[in-house]
This record gives sequence, structure tokens and C-alpha cells, in this order.
Amino acid sequence: MLLTETYTLNNGVRIPKLALGTWLIDDERVADAVRAAAEIGYRHADTAQAYGNERGTGEGVRTCGVPREELFVVSKVAAEHKTYEQAAEGIDTTLATMGLDYLDMMIIHSPQPWAEVNQSDDRYPEGNVAAYRALEDALAAGKLRAIGVSNFLQQDLQNILDNCKVTPAVNQIRAHVGSVPFDLVRFCEDNGIRVEAYSPIAHGEAGRIEGIAKMAESYGVSVAQLCIRYVLQLGMIALPKTANPARMRENADLDFEISAEDMDALNGTSPLSDYGDSSFFPVFGGRL
Repeated sequence: MLLTETYTLNNGVRIPKLALGTWLIDDERVADAVRAAAEIGYRHADTAQAYGNERGTGEGVRTCGVPREELFVVSKVAAEHKTYEQAAEGIDTTLATMGLDYLDMMIIHSPQPWAEVNQSDDRYPEGNVAAYRALEDALAAGKLRAIGVSNFLQQDLQNILDNCKVTPAVNQIRAHVGSVPFDLVRFCEDNGIRVEAYSPIAHGEAGRIEGIAKMAESYGVSVAQLCIRYVLQLGMIALPKTANPARMRENADLDFEISAEDMDALNGTSPLSDYGDSSFFPVFGGRL
């Protein structure tokens, strides 16, 4: 069963292959989403300081009826926190806001502040090292079980590898059919960094990708199921976002395998020209 399957991170910690993403789920609603996911069998929930729903996510974790040690809970250091002090204070604030003694993982949300993503060439190398050292210290203090990054390109990762002690456990990046940065994925793999795919369904736009709907039909599955299965077969953690329990069940019902021939076809799929109504989000702007 997919929901019980895990990967082993580079520090030996096991992480469920499928996560519940909570981006754009209101703080008032997210606890219900987390509880519903836990009842279905999810054991991995992902939030962020920037989402504004850490409080509700923590409530869901604490009240879902699943022992805390069986859950994998993740949050993200704000992209704007580029000093050691900001990041360290933010980690403690997240724990207090969520009402948790520890997080299973915390990651830097972006190498650049969101206002500069796709707008600036400054990758904040010193600031990212400072923020990452705060994560390292929180890891050593037992506040976190694993640490990593998100939206980091190869140069950003190399900066951390060259200047910090702990290799990132994950790099969480946008990855879906037609938009997989294979060179970056190989770099991560070569350095023991697990890739986690956010927006594996292209933020709901995957049905517009040429050939996807027809291929999904050939397997008797939905477009979403095909897309999630695709990133899993690439060896990635899958992070689809939904507050709908029916969608959660569908996203986890992946008892099929994409053939090698179809994987090759998906790997060569042309990218989307835009993300529709979601195109204004920085993560869909081109550089991440």
C-alpha cells in the first residue's frame, strides 16, 4: 500500500513517499484536512511559515488520533529569513505555533525572498548559509529530525555543500510531467539529496498537457493519478495539495505501474506554456 511506503533519507530517517500538501488551505480549514488525511492513511503533512496555516496544521497533527511518532511533519523557513537569528527564531516560533516538540523536517523555502524570485540574479549565498546553519543547530538540539531546502538550483546546493556540515536531506522542487529539471535531479541524486516534487499535477493544469489525458485513460486512472505515479517512479517524494478527502483517496490509489515506454514518452513531454490562473505565483514564473 502506497501510504505505508517510505524512502530512507541520507541521515537514516524514513519519510513517507506520499505527502499531504497544505498550500492555499486556510488555517481554519487545514486541521480538518490533516485529520481526514490521517484517517485515510496519510502519515506525511507539509506546511510552511509562508502558508499562514501552521497553527491549524499542528492542531490537525495533535488531534488526528495517530501517535505523533508515526507522523512525518514538515515546515519551511520563510524565504525572507536570510540571517541566522531570523531563521533560528522562526524555527522556534513554528514549533510554538504548531504546538509540537519537534518537526520531522524543516527546509529553507527558497534561496531568494519571494519578491525577488524571477526578478533578481542575487541568490543570497551568505544568507542561505546562515539560515541553513540555524537548521543545523536545531537539528543538533533535537528540534528537527532532518533538514533540507526547497527551490534550490545546483549553484545554491553547491553553496550549502561547500559551506555547511549537514548535506540537505531533500530539495523540494516543482516537478511534473513536462517540467522535470533532469540535470538538477541528477545532481541531487549524486549528492544523496532526495528530490520532493511539489505541484506534481501542475497545480491542477496537468490535463492541458498534450497526451496526458489519453495515456491516463489507457491505464484506467485519472490524470492526477498518472502524474503522481510518474514522479514516484522517478524516485521522488510526491506532494500533491488538496483539502478534499475524495481527492486524497484518489491520489493515494496508485496500484498500477507506468510502462518503461510510457515513462520515456512522459519524460519527453513538452512543457506547459503557462499555468492558467495560477501563473502569477512566483513558483510558476520560470526560474524555479
